Amino acid sequence: MNFKTLVAAVLCLTITSSIAAQDCSYTITGTVIDYHSKTALPGATILVIDSDLSTVSDIDGSYSIKGVCPGKIELEVFHPECPTVIIPMKIEESRVFDIKLEHHLEELDEVKVVGNSIGDQTNSALEETLDLETLETYSTGNIGDALKELGGVSSLNTGANIVKPSIHGLNGSRVLILNDGVRMQDMEWGDEHAPNIDVNAAGSVSVVKGAAALQYGGDAIGGTVVIDLGRIPQIDSLYGKTMVTGVSNGRGGNLVSELTKSYENGWFVKGQGSYKRLGDHETPDYVLSNTGVEEMAASLQFGKHEFTSGWDVRYSFFNTELAVLRASHIGNVDDLIRSINGGEPEVVRSFTYDLLNPRQEVNHHLGKFKYYNRFEGIGKWTVQYDFQSNRRFEYDIRRGEDDDRASIDLQLTTQTISTDFKWDAKEKFHLQLGLLGRYQDNFANPDTGVRRLIPDYTKYDIGSFLIGEYRVNDRLLLDAGLRYDFSQIDAKKFYSTSRWEERGYDEEFQELVIDGSGSQLLVNPVFDYHNVTTTVGGKYSPTLNAEFNMNYTMAQRAPNPSELFSDGLHHSAARIELGDLRIDSETSHKITVSYEQNFDNWGWSVEPFINSIRNFILLEPSGVEFTIRGAFPLWEYRQTNARLTGVDGLVYSQWSDRWKSEHRFSLVKGRDTDKGTALINIPAANLRNKIVFNHSEWNGFEATLESQYVFKQNEVPNNITVFSPEQQQDVLLDINSAPDAYHLFGFHSKMEFPFANNTKLTTSLSINNLLNTQYRDYLNRQRYFADDLGRNIILQLKFNY
Repeated sequence: MNFKTLVAAVLCLTITSSIAAQDCSYTITGTVIDYHSKTALPGATILVIDSDLSTVSDIDGSYSIKGVCPGKIELEVFHPECPTVIIPMKIEESRVFDIKLEHHLEELDEVKVVGNSIGDQTNSALEETLDLETLETYSTGNIGDALKELGGVSSLNTGANIVKPSIHGLNGSRVLILNDGVRMQDMEWGDEHAPNIDVNAAGSVSVVKGAAALQYGGDAIGGTVVIDLGRIPQIDSLYGKTMVTGVSNGRGGNLVSELTKSYENGWFVKGQGSYKRLGDHETPDYVLSNTGVEEMAASLQFGKHEFTSGWDVRYSFFNTELAVLRASHIGNVDDLIRSINGGEPEVVRSFTYDLLNPRQEVNHHLGKFKYYNRFEGIGKWTVQYDFQSNRRFEYDIRRGEDDDRASIDLQLTTQTISTDFKWDAKEKFHLQLGLLGRYQDNFANPDTGVRRLIPDYTKYDIGSFLIGEYRVNDRLLLDAGLRYDFSQIDAKKFYSTSRWEERGYDEEFQELVIDGSGSQLLVNPVFDYHNVTTTVGGKYSPTLNAEFNMNYTMAQRAPNPSELFSDGLHHSAARIELGDLRIDSETSHKITVSYEQNFDNWGWSVEPFINSIRNFILLEPSGVEFTIRGAFPLWEYRQTNARLTGVDGLVYSQWSDRWKSEHRFSLVKGRDTDKGTALINIPAANLRNKIVFNHSEWNGFEATLESQYVFKQNEVPNNITVFSPEQQQDVLLDINSAPDAYHLFGFHSKMEFPFANNTKLTTSLSINNLLNTQYRDYLNRQRYFADDLGRNIILQLKFNY
């Protein structure tokens, strides 16, 4: 035996004897408990990583692992209703160690709550969620387009670029948009004011159909849109994605990129940015002149998230400049008559990327700081401060040297501080309470050369809420909530003496006048509103595959500044708008019911609702008013009693491993119960059908063919009679009639190509309006002037890394 062989044998014997002599007789014992209620959790699996040692907690939550060797080890703990945790541990002797788990994962998934809490929305509310994959198909669109994928959600459009979500027939101030925990304050009251949100920054979007999400506000009579950025894992990782999308209709596209760095200790930083550029859109027959858009968005988020405490800071910037259809800018009521009766826009030019007047430019800054802390056996406390600055310019077509001066120049600044505490120490009963304070300032630049449509004002909001949940048993869950909001709006506004007297304000509001010189009156209206919202409901599961939900909500909404103070020509809307100082809060009584059944290969659901609204505020055409620029349609705000009823339905089927289909139907009826007439801007009934083929072996190939049939809205308000200066007679203006029904087809396909190091390329091809159908939509405000969009081919490349 040579020397090397002898040394190797000695080393081998030494190591073997050392291993044999190691004392692996230590024991780890303890109890697996819920962090919140400190109750025992049976059925948890505890194993020692890189060994064959494991056990399961018993009925009392107790566990015991014998035969543990000394040194550094890691315990991995599984529980079907909790997130998996890994616990590093140093073993020098037998130990007693209690394991604390977050025991709410199943409930979170069940109600699709955004964030870490179970109290964000009430469990009895009707709620649906769009996932990241669906949102990415709308990368060149906006949040309003994407939300139409959900039942009961439509949109109020001003062309293709300005899209406002409408839930169960209600939009604007009645739909609350929550962006990463921040309530958006971006002059949502305007019909042609789209949400200032980059759809590419969202990780998922949930819609609560009604005012049941009391934590965020009690005035969401239509519903709440909750935008989540997605959770950042508590691991050491660097990941991101880049998407490039090209579109044929508009001959442009966008670029999106994001990168996230996360650490095991909870630290993280995330950056995201996007750029979109489109030229004029096109119908099947002609160019929609002056309909391009340029959009930029960016955000930066960093912080530290641990289970017991954490904080994060986020800043986002959104800028959009969009042109408004040139043919929609009418000079007087005769232009409107010709546009409605002519069938084609009066201005059609060659394609261009120019963004000419009329156009809008909006800048929105959002900053947020949030901190949370969990108290063992008690609950979780959260505090948040957020800041928003929204600057809006609307440019009219002017003559002479003032052509580039904005006709509307508004600066809205909002600061909000909120706090809440969630008490979840009991397994069956949870309670959440919170407070909110908000200050808002609106500055209307007087140097526009045009009468200010919205005045300077300050607004103060104070809110508080209380939400409770009680799980009666495995089948029945009850919830209830109460919210109180105080709002004060303090405005300073100039009225012409003739308008002041015409509206009868000289008799009711003369005490508001602070300067009455000349033909102008300066008034200082200060209005206080006390609003209460309450909700109660339940979720009942008679079987494992069936679920019944019922929710009643009484909600109140204070009028917004536009409804109170509008007075003048709204240039981008080409109409005169008049508010009313007498307008009071709306009160909504809404009942929603849903029943669903899910079987192995198919399922269905039905969701009827009824919403009775007292003092419903609506804006509708009432006549014509003459100005120095000509005669324009007059739209006035008024209040009435209204009732909205409807139903959403869904049927889906998994026909085989490769074929599935989905069918959705939505119907809304809106009535002015005082007048016995139809409400304006209620969406038409629509039917959506999808058939999907997938073949995972073909690089994850999937193809979808979609059909959307939109019925004609036959229930509309009566048209109005106006005086035509050209014809010198009264003419029936067909301003409320609805377009014909239409049927659209769409196609979508995708494939995935994996690369090394977990990177992946996803390609997708979409074709909207596949057959290039000519149509007009009742909820598109540009239907008076032009057809809707023709065929649009969208090619997207997404690289995950």
